[in-house]
Amino acid sequence: MEIRIGVQNVAREIVIETNLTGDEVAKAVADAIAGATLDLSDAKGRRIVVPSASLGYVEIGEESKRRVGFGA
Repeated sequence: MEIRIGVQNVAREIVIETNLTGDEVAKAVADAIAGATLDLSDAKGRRIVVPSASLGYVEIGEESKRRVGFGA
């Protein structure tokens, strides 16, 4: 699943690919708003930590199945 995180006062957004579900990401964002940081791990095992006060937006992509074949 692809997640885009907008950070205040930064022109570029953070884009990560994660193995979490949409509900797990939404819960992590809600916990971050109530707490201090948004802490996520991407599909390669790297951690992304963003202070909750700096969050502009979080866009949660839809879960898609990998297509197989020449039309993919």
